[in-house]
Amino acid sequence: MKQRIETMIRTLEQHQPLILVSILASSGSTPRGAGAMMLVFGDGHAEGTIGGGAVEYAAQQHARKLLEQKTSDTVGYSLKKDDVANLGMVCGGDVKVFFQYLEGEKELPLLYRLKKACDSGQDAWLIRRFEGHKVTAMAICDKEGLSFGEDIREEEIRDLLKPGAVYREGEPSWYAEPVSQAGRVYVFGGGHVSSELVPVLAHVGFSVVVYEDRDEFAAPERFPGAVGTVLGDFQKIDEKITLTEQDYVVIMTRGHQADFDVLAQVLKQPLAYIGCIGSRKKIAVTKERLTALGYPENIYDRVHSPIGLSIGAETPAEIAVSIAGEMIQCRAELGK
Repeated sequence: MKQRIETMIRTLEQHQPLILVSILASSGSTPRGAGAMMLVFGDGHAEGTIGGGAVEYAAQQHARKLLEQKTSDTVGYSLKKDDVANLGMVCGGDVKVFFQYLEGEKELPLLYRLKKACDSGQDAWLIRRFEGHKVTAMAICDKEGLSFGEDIREEEIRDLLKPGAVYREGEPSWYAEPVSQAGRVYVFGGGHVSSELVPVLAHVGFSVVVYEDRDEFAAPERFPGAVGTVLGDFQKIDEKITLTEQDYVVIMTRGHQADFDVLAQVLKQPLAYIGCIGSRKKIAVTKERLTALGYPENIYDRVHSPIGLSIGAETPAEIAVSIAGEMIQCRAELGK
């Protein structure tokens, strides 16, 4: 989402309009659900996706017409196999798509605020109010409360602030989309798997920090997409970072002892995800050591270990994909 916001800012600062295409709601079997978005520009090209195929093609064509007309619109696409409006998709279902015309100065202050929220890693939602086929108010809700929507009352939108996009149909209708969510991924260890994992996680929307105790393995250039690297003692991680219940932890240091040192600390508090690399033999030994330290016998149930989905991964890149897949799955379950 951050990349889309930055693209919109650059485009509008150059006084070039664009269409923000958003799926408001879907039913049945559709390629993408609420929250999927695409940008369509004056030169005809598009960035992002609302699912591909015939619906996306039709949406791009409609967006280009709306750019010429300088207006917004809402369109329902039917994907039922024998519907007369069938657009050729294999799966069946319906999607409601909103096309919002953006032209510049009016939207830029709001987009600047959204970018700031993304940069700081705080919870923030974009709220849009619909009356007919038009947006009649836009607002941002973050830790400072409601901004920009002067005539929007907080009680009107409180139940829309969920981990996923929410569309509430009515008169008026409302759409709330999480632009930034609190919580970072702390990857402990800067080795080969970490260097493969970090850019993958960043690409799928995680905010990643790498923690290492060796200077050469904490170099920022090793981790494209990371928001930062931390050089610190694995035995005293609270001297450098503060973990919250929204955070994810991935443990893959250079050795078993450092892994254990980090694990023993992070298990003392609630976290969204804890994953630790290692063999089943290592897991058994770790459980015994934790019990000896006074941890409950079932404490290790909180740990994803062996880490990653079981896909037969062997190389660092393959292991990184398996871990990212597991974390995406965890994030989706937390958002339900």
